[in-house]
Amino acid sequence: MKVEQIAIFLENKTGRMAEITAILAQNGINIRAMSLADTADFGILRLIVNDTGKARSILKENGFTVGTTDVLVVEVSDKPGGLAKVLQIIKEGNLNIEYMYAFTQKSGETGLIIFRFDEIERAIDLLAEADIRILSGEEVYAI
Repeated sequence: MKVEQIAIFLENKTGRMAEITAILAQNGINIRAMSLADTADFGILRLIVNDTGKARSILKENGFTVGTTDVLVVEVSDKPGGLAKVLQIIKEGNLNIEYMYAFTQKSGETGLIIFRFDEIERAIDLLAEADIRILSGEEVYAI
């Protein structure tokens, strides 16, 4: 149920995102989801890709600082209240969300929320008990 995510530390310089995406494209790696957060000095690019191991190796070979983390990808209804329902379960379970980002595959059907929890195993148990669908890595990498 956990999905491996790549985190790349970037200097705030023009063209760094273009460089990363070109390297991935040249090596047949497809980005499934991404999030970019920045500070004055650096950014953290978080990616879920179709081949995490290959992407991590190639980026390191090209001089990037790369780490991995486990996240959960949760399916929610793509309608008003879909996310609120899941967040209420998380609140009632007293779970802490470190960060999250989202995407939809087809408007009006389902959305996918990527969560980083401080207690990922407890999050899996809590969401599963509430019948919230958590996607496997294989499902996400194949999107």
